[in-house]
Amino acid sequence: MSFFNILIIVLVVIVAILAILYFVGRRLQKKQSAQQEQIEAMKQSVSMLVIDKKMLKIKDSGLPQMVIEQTPKLMRKTKLPIVKAKVGPRIMTLVADGKIFDLIPVKKEIKATVSGIYITDVKGVRGSLEQAPKKKKGFMARLRRRAESAAEKAQAAAAAESKNSKKSKKGKK
Repeated sequence: MSFFNILIIVLVVIVAILAILYFVGRRLQKKQSAQQEQIEAMKQSVSMLVIDKKMLKIKDSGLPQMVIEQTPKLMRKTKLPIVKAKVGPRIMTLVADGKIFDLIPVKKEIKATVSGIYITDVKGVRGSLEQAPKKKKGFMARLRRRAESAAEKAQAAAAAESKNSKKSKKGKK
């Protein structure tokens, strides 16, 4: 086989894979928009006292058994943002949206938009919610910051020494 034949076969395979990904992506996008419409139709505003929030696996979360059985097998191993809250007289386990999980304050009363067991939006009952503290910096970011500060100190020390050497040269003359 010549080089061009191999190149054509590789290109055909790549085009086929891209076409499959395109059609699967469109189908998943349609499903997501339908689910979002259902969430918007079922949402209601609820006042609740947040007791605890954690990232837990679905089987450890305390959600109803029916919910656990309906989740796909691959999803059961991932961690979900779980919120335990007192809604009226009942203590409920809810699943928060990943975008708002950090905004939810613990041991405070909030007004949340809930669709079934899914928290989609959060507002503070008394004033606005504080922004969550920034995430801890990673190991490499800390190393870069230390290296930059060490370089700045070295430059400052070199500049100070050059000033001192100029003064000493002037004093000798």
